[in-house]
Parts: sequence; structure tokens; C-alpha cells
Amino acid sequence: MEFNAKKVDEANAVISATIAKETVESNLDKVAKQAAKTMDIQGFRKGKVPVAVVKQRYADKLTEDAEGEALREILTNGLKELNISNEDLIGEPSISKFDKKEDGSIDVEVTVACKPTIDLGEYKDLLPAVEDKAIDAADIDARIDEIAKSSSPLAKIARKRAVRDQDHALIDFEGFVDGVAFEGGKAEKYALHVGSGSFIPGFEEQIIGMKYEETKDVVVTFPEEYQSKDLAGKEATFKVTLHEIQEKAAAELNDEFAAKLLPGEENATMETLRAKIEEQMKAEVMNKYYREELKPAYLETLVEKLTFALPATVVDQEINQALNNKVRSMSEDEIKALQEDAAKVEELREELREEAQNSVKATFIVDALAKAEAVEVSDQEVSQVLYYEAMQMGQNPQEVLKQYQEAGYLPAIKMSMIEEKVISKLLDAKLGK
Repeated sequence: MEFNAKKVDEANAVISATIAKETVESNLDKVAKQAAKTMDIQGFRKGKVPVAVVKQRYADKLTEDAEGEALREILTNGLKELNISNEDLIGEPSISKFDKKEDGSIDVEVTVACKPTIDLGEYKDLLPAVEDKAIDAADIDARIDEIAKSSSPLAKIARKRAVRDQDHALIDFEGFVDGVAFEGGKAEKYALHVGSGSFIPGFEEQIIGMKYEETKDVVVTFPEEYQSKDLAGKEATFKVTLHEIQEKAAAELNDEFAAKLLPGEENATMETLRAKIEEQMKAEVMNKYYREELKPAYLETLVEKLTFALPATVVDQEINQALNNKVRSMSEDEIKALQEDAAKVEELREELREEAQNSVKATFIVDALAKAEAVEVSDQEVSQVLYYEAMQMGQNPQEVLKQYQEAGYLPAIKMSMIEEKVISKLLDAKLGK
């Protein structure tokens, strides 16, 4: 078998060979004999089917298997010669050539992508300056007031007045479409937070200005995508009666209030609460600062300074994804123009190449940083984050996790978490935490 294996660079290799006709025939005999042992063909006892019959009945499939066996041998020998382990491979090797000749031989070429070798150098010296953010006392007070209001019970306002935006209005309502009441459109003494956006668009705005015991017709149109198909896109009239306006009762900010908010804290005081709130707010501010300013700047510097080979197949995948995203935002005429001119597609691909290369490069750099800093994220941590976010959004965590798994998003989420973790570790160390 003629055979040649060479590295294009540290991340790409090409294995080429000519599979002799005799090799395919030899492999064909092997796979046919193996199949004959288990094959069940009418007129023959199981396991006693003649090889010639098996070959005749399943010639195309057996030939395909025989050629596949030869390809696997070529790949195994090629990787061995190139000293590339299976762990170093990225994705599946790609068959870039499979040319059958008249003499029965086959010229093949297999393209292999592998993990690039990255020398991070003095990567910590490239970290940007990190500023320690302080939290204003007034902002802490405002956060405590906000918590106090949200945890306080509603109470009737002291004097009667018209409804204003952000009021809590206690109302009765009943909805009608074409003069007929519809199911689920009626409630009594319902506490509506005006301005919350919890009702059909346009409903809450029409409550503003209503007075005690006033009844009025509120006319709205259900959204086209409304969950009930019977109501979607239809105009409805709600008969609304306002009973009273409520507001959050003022909470007394004392040690007893602090103890309620910090049930696991012994001898909790307002000072303890202030310290906890300050710590939480500072973490929020620093996380945003890291995520939006420092991390992008650091990665941009590393991408610019570090040089290493990139797997061509991975770059092509990134370009394809970027191209698909761009096409989604195009008009029908623009898409038609691309479909009719392959040169324009290639031109667009080349425009996207540099950004795609930088994105792939950044991913490999983050992976190298994580190894250098011994940072890991377990599958359980990924699941926990998705579970918590789903709970916050009022979604079913198990269903959300299943959707992400089926869509193949989990590896990308995991990489994003690793990126956040390793760069935060480096920035914290720079700050002297």
C-alpha cells in the first residue's frame, strides 16, 4: 500500500494512500466470512450460509465495509507515523479524497485536525490593571430600602385618590369578546401592580386615573402569539371596577428586621446586614467590571500576542456558523443573490475569516489558561447553573436541561463558565485578593 503522512502545521495533518485492489478483496473476504456466521438467509441454516451467497446478496454493503476497514488501517498507521494520539484529535478525520481507479485501486486522502501546541509565555504580565470598586453608602441604603419595600405587606393608602403608575390596585374585572364572557377572564379583588406588564398590553395603562368604586370598560387586543388560540389577535372588552389602592407598608429598619433577612446569622444586626449587602453589591459590580471591560481586553491582548496554528476544520465550522447567522439577518433579495453567485458566498466567507480565527484562537487560549491555572468546571456545576437560572425564570429545570442537551449547547456553556472562572481567578490575583 502506497502511503504518505505529513503535518501541514502543528494543528493540521494530511494522510494520503493508495488502497490496492487486493487489499479491498482481502478485507471483503474477512467481512463476508464474519457476516456468514450470524446471517439468517432462507434455505440455509443460521451460521452455515456460504460466503459466496453472502457476497452475492450484500455485495455493495460488504464492499463499503471492506473499504472502510482499509481506511481505518490507513488512519491508524498515519497517526502512529505522525505521533498523534487519539486524545489530540479534534473532531472526526475528514475524507478529502476518495478516487476509485479503473484498475480497482483507490486513491484516498484524509485530513486530520489536532489540538494546537500553545506557549502562553508570561501570560500574567499581560493582565490589564485592575481597579478595586467601592460601593457608596447611599447605594447600600437604597438597596436595603428596596428589599424592605419588596418584603413588606400591602396596605390600603391613607387617603383616596386616582390610580397612578406603579400603584397596587385592587380590582374586579370580567372580559368579553364580541359581547360574550370568556373562560379565565374574570376575577374579584385582584391586586394588580400597575406598570408591571403582567397583563395584556394596554390594560394597565387604562387603569391609571380610575377613582374608588369607579367602573369602566378597558378595551385591549390580545397578542397574535397569545397562548389561547381562541383569543389570539382578538379585541376584548374588560369591565373593571376599582375598590381601593394599596401601597407597601413602611418597614422599620432595626436589628429585628436584619435578623429576619439573615436567619442563619447569629446575633444579626443592621450593621451585619449592611456588611452583607455591601459584599453582595461589590461582587455584582466587580463581576460586571470583569465581564464587560477586563476580560475582553485581556483576551484581545492574548489573541494579538500569541501565535500558534489553528485546526482548519474548526475555523471553517466557525465561519459557517457566522455565515448562517449573517444570512438570517439578510433580506430575501440578498439571499437570492448569494444563491445565484457562489463567488459572493466565498467572498463573504473570507470577510468573516479573521473574526472566526480570532474566536477559535481565544477558545484554545482559554483552554490553555485553565490547564495552567488548574481550573475545572464539572458537568454537575453546569447543570446546577442551568437549574438555578431556570428556577429564576419560572421554567421547568429538567426540561431546560434536556433542551440544552438535545441542542448540543452544554459544551459551549461549560467553556463559557471555565472562561469566567479562570480569568476571574487571574484578575483577583492581580488585585491582590
